Amino acid sequence: MSWAWEYLPSAEHVTAGAPAGFLAAVESKADELVRAASALYLDGTAYQGSGEPMRYVDVAGGLFAYYVVPRLELVVVCQVTAPPA
Repeated sequence: MSWAWEYLPSAEHVTAGAPAGFLAAVESKADELVRAASALYLDGTAYQGSGEPMRYVDVAGGLFAYYVVPRLELVVVCQVTAPPA
């Protein structure tokens, strides 16, 4: 397995109406979170215990919520709050 990130339940549901520049910043930060999680959980598939709690990150005037699922080697972006248009 290899670490990755994804929108849950779908990109369309999570990002609906968010500006493209804001989403680019979210996706860049999600890439950083994947690199950090892969360094923290060297073999995520062998992880025992509960995962991390949901966290929030400020990005370009908005924010997004995410959580890490070590056993799936996955960072899940589940909500974005875009800056006003």
